[in-house]
Amino acid sequence: MINSIKKLFVISRPISWLNTAYPFAAGYIISGGTLDLTFLIGTLYFLGPYNLLMYGVNDVFDYESDIRNPRKGGIEGAVTAKAFHPTILRAAALTNIPFLIALLMLGTPLSAATLLVVTFFVIAYSIAKLRFKERPFLDSLTSSIHFVGPLVFALALTGTIAEGTVIIISFLLWGMASHAFGAVQDIIPDRAGGLSSIATVLGARSTVLLSLGLYTASIVTLALQGPYEAIVAAAGCVYIFNLLPYVGVTDRTSETTRPGWRRFIWLNFFVGFVVTMTLIADQIL
Repeated sequence: MINSIKKLFVISRPISWLNTAYPFAAGYIISGGTLDLTFLIGTLYFLGPYNLLMYGVNDVFDYESDIRNPRKGGIEGAVTAKAFHPTILRAAALTNIPFLIALLMLGTPLSAATLLVVTFFVIAYSIAKLRFKERPFLDSLTSSIHFVGPLVFALALTGTIAEGTVIIISFLLWGMASHAFGAVQDIIPDRAGGLSSIATVLGARSTVLLSLGLYTASIVTLALQGPYEAIVAAAGCVYIFNLLPYVGVTDRTSETTRPGWRRFIWLNFFVGFVVTMTLIADQIL
């Protein structure tokens, strides 16, 4: 039992928990929510269970390709034996269903619809038949929705989606850029395994350039919203600097982008800190 819990913990990618819980929690509070039951349940849901669903389903249905991918097996993805797959799916269902029922009951019709759509995209990204992750361009959009979704759900709960439209668009562009760049390092193993992605279709160099364009669009969109947003946008420039060394990458050298991807994971904490400090300053001043 303890060993299974440890495996499920690793599968849920703890390093990414804040990437989904933070957008919900911050979005809910800043848009008029309070530290109420909805905030507590929503934050806990997007912290753990949501990630177990997202990454657990992904690990089960990506097993055949993951065992051929040298970067899997650590913080970037667990590789578990097929015998453990039913446990993963059961654990994902048991940890998600109670939270989903509670959040559906506590919200509004709009927030309920939003949550169901977000959950659908989480499952559709990996599950057999749908496999949005193997549909170029839709793969980047769906991956971005995984992280923007909790924010949109929070705004749906407080009835402020319209007011947050520009922020949502900026965040969505950032997520698409991040996914596209992350896909570059997997071009060779993906093609060897017969998998398609935005990177296998466009090629390494074009994908990096597209990511740069999407990051730039995200930053400019955010910077035009006001002084506090401009501070966050300035911090977001680190993502552009992280990609610049790879503008000349080719398909043959695509694996050399892996250090950039690993830096990206840690850059998220720096930018998240800037976002937090900016939100605090906006509330105090």
